[in-house]
Amino acid sequence: MSIVYLGLGSNLGEKEKNIKNAICKIECLIGPVLSVSSFFYSKPWGFESENDFVNAVIAVKTEILPLQLLKICKQIESDAGRKPKQSLDYEDRSLDIDILIYEGIEMSTEELTIPHPLIEQRDFVIVPLWQVMKEINKNDIRS
Repeated sequence: MSIVYLGLGSNLGEKEKNIKNAICKIECLIGPVLSVSSFFYSKPWGFESENDFVNAVIAVKTEILPLQLLKICKQIESDAGRKPKQSLDYEDRSLDIDILIYEGIEMSTEELTIPHPLIEQRDFVIVPLWQVMKEINKNDIRS
C-alpha cells in the first residue's frame, strides 16, 4: 500500500459539493482517505475566467498503480460532469483531479508525470498539500 496525494479543484456548479462528492467516490474506488486539507479558494491559474476555484488536497492509501489510478480519476471527473477539453489551454471545470505525489514512484510518460511538475508554482496546491503532509507525519498514519 502506498500513500497518494491528490489535488482536487472545481470552479463550476456547486464547487464545495463537487469536491466533497469526489472525496466520497475516491474513498470507494481508490482507497481510504487518510487526510483532507481545508478548502483553498483561488483565482483561475493559467487562464481567464469569472469563476473562482475551490481546491483541496487529500491523502489516500491505495494499491492501485499510477496509470490505473489516473484512469479512475478521469472517470470520477467525467461522472462529475467534466467535459473533454476543447483545446490545449486550461478551461473551467466541474472537477479536476491531479495525482500530485505517489509515494515511492517517480515517472514521466505522455499521460502522467509524478510528482506533478507544477506543484511548486501553485499556491492552491502547495498550501493544502503541506497541510495534509503535516497531518500525515504528525499522526504517523503510514502503516
